[in-house]
Amino acid sequence: MSTSADSRGRLSRLRLRPVRLLTLAVFALAGLLFWISFDTARGTNLRSDDSMLRLSDLIQDHSQKNKIQDERNATLRSDVDRLADEDNGSTEADKARVQALEKNAGTKKVSGQGLSVTLTDAPPNATAKIPGVPEPQPNDLVIHQQDLQAVVNALWQGGAKGIKVMDQRLISTSAVRCVGNTLILQGRVYSPPYTVTAVGDRAKLTNALNASPAIQNYLQYVDAYGLGWKVEPHGAMTLPGYSGTVDLHYAQPVQP
Repeated sequence: MSTSADSRGRLSRLRLRPVRLLTLAVFALAGLLFWISFDTARGTNLRSDDSMLRLSDLIQDHSQKNKIQDERNATLRSDVDRLADEDNGSTEADKARVQALEKNAGTKKVSGQGLSVTLTDAPPNATAKIPGVPEPQPNDLVIHQQDLQAVVNALWQGGAKGIKVMDQRLISTSAVRCVGNTLILQGRVYSPPYTVTAVGDRAKLTNALNASPAIQNYLQYVDAYGLGWKVEPHGAMTLPGYSGTVDLHYAQPVQP
């Protein structure tokens, strides 16, 4: 009987051993997870938005650096143009042709009468202002890329000699892009309200805005939910020349 009891005890311990190993493995895994969590957080609250705040700060920092770089580029370009004009052997006809090309390219200042259009998000707690209109969804209360693009397209259609979005002049390669509720234009980030300024015949520019189907659709949201829309005429104004890089970046096929 003693031998049989000893055998059953050994068998019982053998059966419990995998359970104990599994328990140890679970504790080891939990310890590893706690260590990884600590190493990742470095003592910070994992539920906080600190990482997102740092990312936002990084974007704003790079946007400010791009602005400073654009200003430096503009100064250098002005110096280069001045030195090139001093004695480059060009005829008056050549100089006139170059000046016309620079004007069309948007790298030179343009002056004249014009107008500005300002678009603003609706209040976040806005409700329907017109009877029978459904209550707004979040996307109904913010400025979208197509809204800004509609204003720019209409102003070009109205014969604008030059257009500036916020503080940057548009050229042929400029792209108006919105990410979330921010505008990204030529490497810089902007928040609403957004202002688009154009030099040209005010009557033609105004008629082009009024004739745009996309803008008429936007104005329905202005009336229904309180999105911002303001058009201001200007008797005399000057738009700066484009000061960023004019190099074109494009895809290239991989060489076999």
